[in-house]
Amino acid sequence: MSAALEEFCGSVFWNDSYLARPDADLPVCFQQTVLVWVPLGFFWILGPWQLLPMCKSRDKKSSVTKLYIIKQVLAALLVVTAVAELALAFVEASEQDTVAAVQYTNPSLYIATGLLVLLIHEARRFCLSRDSGVLFCFWTLSLLCGILPFQSLVRRALQEPISDLPRFILFFISYGLQLLLFLVSGFSDVAPETKEIRKKNPEVTASFLSSITFEWYTSIVFKGYRKPLEIEDVWELKDKDRTQALYTVFEKNMKTAMQKAQAELEKRKRKKRLQEGDPDYGNNMTKAQSQDILVLEEKQPKKKKKKGDKGDSGPHRDYARGWLMKTLGKTFWQNLVLAVAFKLVHDGLVFVSPQLLKLLIAFVSDEESFAWQGYLYAILLFLTALIQSLCLQQHFSLCFQLGINVRASLIAAIYKKSLTMSGATRKESTVGETVNLMSADAQRFMDMANFVHQLWSCPLQIILSIVFLWGELGVSVLAGLAVMVLLIPINLFLIAKAKNIQVRNMKNKDERMKIMTEILNGIKILKLFAWEPSFEKRVNEIRAHELKNLLNFSYLQSISIFVFTCAPFLVSLASFAVYVMVDENNVLDAQKAFTAISLFNVLRFPMAMLPMVLSSLVQTNVSTARLERYLSGEDLDTSAIHHNPIPGSAVRFSEATFAWEQDGSAAIRDVTLDIAPGSLVAVVGAVGSGKSSLVSAMLGEMENIKGHINIQGSLAYVPQQAWIQNATLKDNILFGSDLDEARYQQVLKACALLPDLELLPAGDQTEIGEKGINLSGGQKQRVSLARAVYSNADIYVLDDPLSAVDAHVGKYLFEHVLGPKGLLQKKTRILVTHSISFLPQVDNIVVLAAGAVSEHGSYSKLLANKGAFAQFLNLYGSQEEDVSEKNNTAVALAGDEEQGDEDLEPCVEEGSEDVVTMTLKRESSIHRRQLSRSLSKKSTNSWKKAQEESPKKLKGQQLIEKEAVETGRVKFSMYLRYLRAVGLCYSFWIAMGYIGQYVAYVGGNLWLSAWTDDAQHYLNQTYPAEQRDLRIGVFGALGVSQALFLLFATVLSAQGAMRASRVMHQQLLSNILRVPMSFFDTTPTGRIVNRFAKDIFTVDETIPMSFRSWLSCFMAIISTLIMICLATPYFALVIIPLSIFYYFVLRFYVSTSRQLRRLDSVTRSPIYSHFSETVSGLSVIRAYGHQERFLQHNETIMDINQKSVYSWIISNRWLAIRLEFVGSLVVFFSALLAVISKGTLEGGIVGLSVSSALNVTQTLNWLVRTSSELETNIVAVERVHEYTKVKNEAPWVTGKRPPHGWPSKGEIQFIDYKVRYRPELDLVLQGITCNIGSTEKVGVVGRTGAGKSSLTNCLFRVLEAAGGKIIIDDVDIATIGLHDLRKNLTIIPQDPVLFTGTLRMNLDPFDQYSDEEVWKALELAHLKTYVQDRPEGLLHLVSEGGENLSVGQRQLVCLARALLRKAKILILDEATAAVDLETDHLIQTTIRSEFSDCTVLTIAHRLHTIMDSNRVMVLQAGQIVEYDSPEELLKKHGIFSAMAKDAGISNVESTAL
Repeated sequence: MSAALEEFCGSVFWNDSYLARPDADLPVCFQQTVLVWVPLGFFWILGPWQLLPMCKSRDKKSSVTKLYIIKQVLAALLVVTAVAELALAFVEASEQDTVAAVQYTNPSLYIATGLLVLLIHEARRFCLSRDSGVLFCFWTLSLLCGILPFQSLVRRALQEPISDLPRFILFFISYGLQLLLFLVSGFSDVAPETKEIRKKNPEVTASFLSSITFEWYTSIVFKGYRKPLEIEDVWELKDKDRTQALYTVFEKNMKTAMQKAQAELEKRKRKKRLQEGDPDYGNNMTKAQSQDILVLEEKQPKKKKKKGDKGDSGPHRDYARGWLMKTLGKTFWQNLVLAVAFKLVHDGLVFVSPQLLKLLIAFVSDEESFAWQGYLYAILLFLTALIQSLCLQQHFSLCFQLGINVRASLIAAIYKKSLTMSGATRKESTVGETVNLMSADAQRFMDMANFVHQLWSCPLQIILSIVFLWGELGVSVLAGLAVMVLLIPINLFLIAKAKNIQVRNMKNKDERMKIMTEILNGIKILKLFAWEPSFEKRVNEIRAHELKNLLNFSYLQSISIFVFTCAPFLVSLASFAVYVMVDENNVLDAQKAFTAISLFNVLRFPMAMLPMVLSSLVQTNVSTARLERYLSGEDLDTSAIHHNPIPGSAVRFSEATFAWEQDGSAAIRDVTLDIAPGSLVAVVGAVGSGKSSLVSAMLGEMENIKGHINIQGSLAYVPQQAWIQNATLKDNILFGSDLDEARYQQVLKACALLPDLELLPAGDQTEIGEKGINLSGGQKQRVSLARAVYSNADIYVLDDPLSAVDAHVGKYLFEHVLGPKGLLQKKTRILVTHSISFLPQVDNIVVLAAGAVSEHGSYSKLLANKGAFAQFLNLYGSQEEDVSEKNNTAVALAGDEEQGDEDLEPCVEEGSEDVVTMTLKRESSIHRRQLSRSLSKKSTNSWKKAQEESPKKLKGQQLIEKEAVETGRVKFSMYLRYLRAVGLCYSFWIAMGYIGQYVAYVGGNLWLSAWTDDAQHYLNQTYPAEQRDLRIGVFGALGVSQALFLLFATVLSAQGAMRASRVMHQQLLSNILRVPMSFFDTTPTGRIVNRFAKDIFTVDETIPMSFRSWLSCFMAIISTLIMICLATPYFALVIIPLSIFYYFVLRFYVSTSRQLRRLDSVTRSPIYSHFSETVSGLSVIRAYGHQERFLQHNETIMDINQKSVYSWIISNRWLAIRLEFVGSLVVFFSALLAVISKGTLEGGIVGLSVSSALNVTQTLNWLVRTSSELETNIVAVERVHEYTKVKNEAPWVTGKRPPHGWPSKGEIQFIDYKVRYRPELDLVLQGITCNIGSTEKVGVVGRTGAGKSSLTNCLFRVLEAAGGKIIIDDVDIATIGLHDLRKNLTIIPQDPVLFTGTLRMNLDPFDQYSDEEVWKALELAHLKTYVQDRPEGLLHLVSEGGENLSVGQRQLVCLARALLRKAKILILDEATAAVDLETDHLIQTTIRSEFSDCTVLTIAHRLHTIMDSNRVMVLQAGQIVEYDSPEELLKKHGIFSAMAKDAGISNVESTAL
């Protein structure tokens, strides 16, 4: 081979003697062949592929830029120099005979290459990024290889005159041109037409160099340093990374994979049936019977399961398995392959460094070696470190991108599934669980994707390390390995224990959060009943358990940290000791020791990662199962809903029987109905007779058993509980349709919304909180109705829309919207109703009983029939003859619907949610404002309008203050505050422990380096045994003491951290329970819950970890630098510029990263809240057919979140590349200085300094990570602290106690009493003076906003007086403690609030009363029979928000509470909506009989209830306008008589109730 090459060059190809001298050089032939052909070979293999865009592109070329012209000119010049060189060869050949073949071939190769380069430059004009990575690599390689001929030509020219001048000049010209091309290709070449794209995302047009170093990202980092980043500053995603693009591919793959899996599933089912001997074949049982048997079989084991995993309850549905991973693999295979390639290169290079270190130590120890070798090793160390870090960062960047893309695809899939899910599938998982699929499970996949490659990379690294170690230490490696392997089960055991504790603690946490959520939702009740201490005690008990578990968890953690710290040192101790003991001749020298140590360091990472990755894999498996089950669930089957045109019928039921579940009992049976177009049909029936089911069946939400429903035309649907989106009021009504201003105004007027708009701060641009939090029940219902009316559909399905509004408003709505003369008179209307008064005006009445139609016909016909309907009417309807009488006043009343301020809490009837949803609740509505700008241009203008108007608004009109998002640096005082909570003494000793650990660490390493130098001292003598034992002993002792110091520090920090957690939670809780009511009105519950959930979690678990890891990173870096400085003192000079650079990078990065994290969490909550909103409003969305629009909205908000996460990922890579560069420089300088000061150093100390340096890169990275993490997390301390400083209400108990048995008479005096809600608002009660005598019954009436509800709030001092006073039985209530006051009054509130727990706890949380008394109260409240029927009796568990009781029953429980208390004064805030007439009747009679000897104040919405009061107080605008007995007031023709007339009451006796 070499002979052929020698002939080819005409000179020597290789000769070792060239290198064995101080001024070594390579033979010319080697330089001309190998060094030229290697770069060219690389280029010709990869270059031609770069021409593909030219061949297949349909896009037009981008225009010529200056940079492009420069590149082409330089490349052309290269070709020219090559031509010149070739010509030179021909000229020489003609002059003399022999010219070596190489003189022809190389220039020719260069000419061809130059032409290919020109072509590639041209081809790249078809691409967005016009720079070719292959070219960049080629120039780099070419320059590197060219350095050797370059230096040898320069050296020769300096020694003797130049022999071949033209070639000499041509070489330097061509080298210069290559250098210029290299520099030019580092810049991004941006065509003018891609400038716009570049503004949105520079990554697309970035050059290769800029891409691998993430240079294109720098501008954001600078921007983030100058000002806090907004979501607008973050760059857009690339098109292929958008949710829609990802999901399209994913869905395609999912469908094919799912079909295969479904086929498998069918096979499994068939096999199972054959094995069991399917009853269908043999026994002549019908399918239904066999189903029943199955159900029976299912029932027994189910009881036990209840406690276990929630997801498994219900019959085990077998589902299609194993398709999810395949789908993901198929969708993202390119990413996976690339990542594998980068990781392989990196893993290979990891093992090059220890070998180079070995050579370097050999070089230092060897007197004879040449200086150039040392420099070569130093440079090679630097290069391997550099390439290693470039590959690793690309690998990570790919992994994290994979992670967010997987998450996006999964969330999109879950969202899409939720829109098409069948009712039965939907029942399988609660809203909370589905939100969890999105938040927790998709997140788990994201985390898994980041480390998925460790699954093959860890074993690979472990095997390679062992191979290399075997080479160093032989058999004794096994000792070290044995130690490592022994540590694994210990670690696994600790992890398993810790996991158990974590699971237990999650239960405690959930429990605590549930109670907290309930406390905050029912805070008004707690205050009115003075129940706070009882609940505070409950929370504190749970918290105590939680902290105990937490402490145990921290102890376990400190033990595992202890084990982990011991590991590297124990391993090296074991190996070295065995190595030295096994054989007399084995002497530990520096090469062996430090190569082995750096290999052991390499081993540590995969050994630690592998168990983590495996446990993460197990968790992902659980998530996979959950996702597969959810995504393969059945879709909604709407085949029973036909859309055939049938003349003369709008909706036709044909023997329709529908059930909620496929095998459940039918909820509506054999309904046959024909509804004519344009008619108004009322559906009536008792509670639970299937009215709502009938509606659901029409919407296709139920499972069809037989028959069908035919619907002609589009539907609009108004649900019983209004579903309001978190958007402006206007958007809620338009619901995605285009704005038609005239129709919009008409709808607002008809739905009586105009008066409300005047009350709202920004009119119809008012942002409505989640679930319509800042609207009253009636307003929500009217908005919901307005949405339907605006949609202009053909058929209107109205599920009791009038229940939540006051009577006069209901009347108005019926007249203007629903009735024969309303807006919808031409449409088909199906109205479910409880209200009797409208029935005479409808065309047709359908009476339901137990799911079947018992009778139907017109009003008069049904009355004549004397059926159930007629009886019902006679019982309750004081058949209002004057219904038809038109009242002019009704219009004026339209907006006056009872709405008092207490309606700010969400209506309790709304579906309860689990903690996750609660936590997300409304946090998003605050941030949604900033987002809505970027979301849609349409809303931008309206948003701006609202913005401009708001400054003009009065103070205090904005209800919910914006949450302060902290920006900028975290104050140092926060760290101090946390350390104070830990205890300063604790903090000091923890720090001392860490210092002790690192002192021992440095000591151990120095001892090791001295030990290895013994190899030099005892060169040819036997190594004394006692010296050997001393070395091993001290080394061991130092190692053990290092670990013990650490154990001491971590155990202390566990106790300190727990102390801090306890103190902070205690302060937060006791303060929140003592803040005035107004705080809860202006702060969304979600925000407070978040403090208790996320922030307390951070204080409990994240901050202690962050503090610990920051401390140990910091100490590790300091100790490493000290060791390098000990070896080579000059290194101290290098430290200064490096640390300055490091500091600046850190400062820039931390501010950007912190803001990106905040943007991530701010943009993430809208995804979840939009999802839970969608799930709760599914029936509405489907009824209107708006699924597509919601999907798109989901994609938009996903993309906004994706882009902030992506940006955060890139910012981490940007930082890592720069820091690892600092790390590589540290390695380079420590090696270089070792080479320079060769004569003065021992091998041991060099090994120590360089192996420490090799380790420092990762630690530097970690330090920045932990600093920024600590800064992000410490904010939680700030947020918790913010709520411990909120001003409290008056003290619960003061020095002045009321007399025992107060109030004994129950007389109330108001003396010129004034009150306002918040200091900046106007007076609500403007000086009220009146007396209420003992045992008097007083009714309070008045329009909305007259101050009726404020009156109760004043009696309980929920509002403090602004002037005047209230005296109850000669005690001024302002002088006694709040609990003394509140415990002695009783209230039956408007919203029946119940808490999770037993029924008994709901009635008597302090256990003050005996069981007999409780039963008595229940009996009087008509609940006794219900409770006796329950197996648990008084201990019957009430579910969250009282979900498992009907609304009427909840109201009765509240009555029972009042009966138990039996105070002398009862305030009855009358419940309007949700209570049917029967319950209402029960409550009224009980109150009349039981509270006859008490003073009763009734805040009335229906006048019927107070017509028998002794006196009636009429309030208007905060003043008493009339106060007299009802009879007198009716005669007076004042305000009261006008109201009575509206309600159809002419005289006191006419009220049936």
